[in-house]
Amino acid sequence: MTNVYLVRHAHSVYSADELNRPLSERGQEDARKVTNLLASENMNVLISSPYKRAMQTIEGLTGIYGLDIILEDDFRERLLSEKPVEDFDLAIAKVWKDFSFAWEGGESSTDAQNRGFRALERVLYEYEGKNIAIGTHGNIMALMMNVLDKRFDFDFWKQLDMPDIYKLSFDKRKLIEVRHIWDREN
Repeated sequence: MTNVYLVRHAHSVYSADELNRPLSERGQEDARKVTNLLASENMNVLISSPYKRAMQTIEGLTGIYGLDIILEDDFRERLLSEKPVEDFDLAIAKVWKDFSFAWEGGESSTDAQNRGFRALERVLYEYEGKNIAIGTHGNIMALMMNVLDKRFDFDFWKQLDMPDIYKLSFDKRKLIEVRHIWDREN
């Protein structure tokens, strides 16, 4: 079995600098909880989006497992639009409703989903039989999971916590089980 732990990043301090946006104090506290929760999962590989908040959410695992974080650009968040949108809720609902639609300069759900899922397939191939933690983002995480099971949709994305963790277990490339393992009370 290959186990992929998709870890949505913890709460971050908002800034227009998507790449370097750090975790907030609450996010740092939650990242420690992520570390404690995954400390007994015998991780073999740590991978992250290059965004600071995603890396910071799983970086506590580096000391426990003696592993470096491998950066994978294709696990970055979906670019909704090249310019800030006036109504985020409306903008995100539209791209989920119509997977082929993209706001100006942004990615359609289909494009983002294909990018993320290709990266996930590469991970499954390269690290077959391993336990892999992937630091990523809510929208791209839900889109990747949606390829595997359509119940992971817009409503699923809306209920995700920050952080959040889903364990996906595979036999070769076949999804066997999905378990929600994050509990804010940990």
